[in-house]
Amino acid sequence: MLANRRKDTSPELAVRRRIHAAGLRYRVDFPADAADRRRRADIVFTRVKVVVFIDGCFWHGCPQHFIAPKSNADYWGPKIARNIERDRTSTARLSDAGWRVLRFWEHEDPEDVATRIIDAVRPRNRILPPDVSHRR
Repeated sequence: MLANRRKDTSPELAVRRRIHAAGLRYRVDFPADAADRRRRADIVFTRVKVVVFIDGCFWHGCPQHFIAPKSNADYWGPKIARNIERDRTSTARLSDAGWRVLRFWEHEDPEDVATRIIDAVRPRNRILPPDVSHRR
């Protein structure tokens, strides 16, 4: 269990690389819910109140890829069920607090995930700042 990363997983890094290249800046492993600082989101855009979770298929019970372990099933079944319930309550609490919550699975295409995040953070009707890349 020590080898399992809580942050900076390969799917997270692939998505973060793309949204950073698009010019977006964000916080990583950030507690968006002030009432429970132990629940941390993978990517957070504090100014526009958008929270992103990239959930692992095993740990969060992906309906498409999760296969219940055969050994120690009495432990893993309730453990995964608690994780799923915690995800639901976190989403509800953040939504009630005015955050837009985006959840993705680790198996989703990073390019598609990044595009959906960028669309959520940069609404089409909002005026974007001018490109300042030509300045020194």
